[in-house]
Amino acid sequence: MTATDRSLELITTAAQAAADKLAHDIIAYDVSDVLSITDAFLLASAPNDRQVKSIVDEIEERLNKELGTKPVRREGDRDARWILLDYVDIVVHVQHSEERVFYALERLWKDCPELDLPADAKATRGKGAEHAELRDAEDAAELRGEFR
Repeated sequence: MTATDRSLELITTAAQAAADKLAHDIIAYDVSDVLSITDAFLLASAPNDRQVKSIVDEIEERLNKELGTKPVRREGDRDARWILLDYVDIVVHVQHSEERVFYALERLWKDCPELDLPADAKATRGKGAEHAELRDAEDAAELRGEFR
């Protein structure tokens, strides 16, 4: 069994929306062979809670406006560290970068086929690590008194 055309359409639109809001490390998996509850997972992350919420809002708005669908469930809004949007056909996970590293959902689904995404979404791969390195360098410089 493979993800349906509708699931692929939802994933593509959601991935583009996430990329447009500067999400990091966007990836999607076809989980239809191992889960009966959904066809695909989309994973994305951001370096702060505000951006996590912004990405989720954009995905929800775009899927509603362009494809006429709304999530049946939205979880994690209060803390905005890991927000889940359940569209039945797909499940979208947008995580704070720290949660993304800690929970490492990619390890759970690594045996599932990766879905093709728009070029903008593919270009986000590695952005989380780049951001973390930059933040670490700025923190070190601040400790040395270089930034004031």
